[in-house]
Amino acid sequence: MDHALSTPDEPVDDTEPVDETEPADNIEPADHAEPVDDPGPLAAKPEPHHGRHEAPSHHRVSSALIGALLALLGFALAIQLRTSDQDGFVGARQEDLVRILDDQNNRQDRLRDQIADLEDAQRRLEGGADATAAGAEASQRADALEVLTGTAPAVGPGINATIADPLSGLHAEDLLDVIAELRGAGAEAIQIGDVRVGVTTSFQDTVDGAVAADGIRLSRPYVVLAIGDAATLDTALKIPGGVGATARAAGGSLAIVEQQRVEITAVRTPVPPKYASPAPS
Repeated sequence: MDHALSTPDEPVDDTEPVDETEPADNIEPADHAEPVDDPGPLAAKPEPHHGRHEAPSHHRVSSALIGALLALLGFALAIQLRTSDQDGFVGARQEDLVRILDDQNNRQDRLRDQIADLEDAQRRLEGGADATAAGAEASQRADALEVLTGTAPAVGPGINATIADPLSGLHAEDLLDVIAELRGAGAEAIQIGDVRVGVTTSFQDTVDGAVAADGIRLSRPYVVLAIGDAATLDTALKIPGGVGATARAAGGSLAIVEQQRVEITAVRTPVPPKYASPAPS
């Protein structure tokens, strides 16, 4: 904004007009005065401007306008930067934008396919035949879980292992090794004596030299039934330095019979977990 300079007010002459033809009594005529042109009515000559005669109100208005413009400019810049940050695509290269667009389109296609699959599954479940099949599948899964947890009898191919211990030389840790070897070989159901082996099964040595499983005293010889691949289970118990070697070192023996049908009748009573609970899906 241009700063205009103001002209000082004209001085007011309170004296009476002086007749130029008659010199005033108190004015002496100047000697050798050079003639000058009559300037006409007296006019005030503007004094040189040194910044002291600018009107204060004009200065304040100009400063206020400049401040307002600067504030408006700062606000506009802040809004622009904030919009750029939120957008996230400002300044991105063209190939990056094309890739982002392709990713979004592919994600949208995948979501459409998932929606179509879910709607198709819903229609199948609402139908009579598919609902029956779904119920049968759910029942099979429940039966399998009961076998694996030991809460239901089981039948299938496997082995019948008899561990003789005439000298009572085997201990709880030795029978625990038998269960560990069978589990490692893929046994799906195990029974030792009259005890169905589960995830919480434990073995203890009794005070009279016997071995108990889950608090139930086991009778000698120890009879172990296991359902799984018979050849694999047989090999697992006969590995060098394994269960067979331990039984022989204790004065006993190990006899294994592979069978096409092994029946496990002992079951476990499910106990509600004390600490564990299903994790939220």
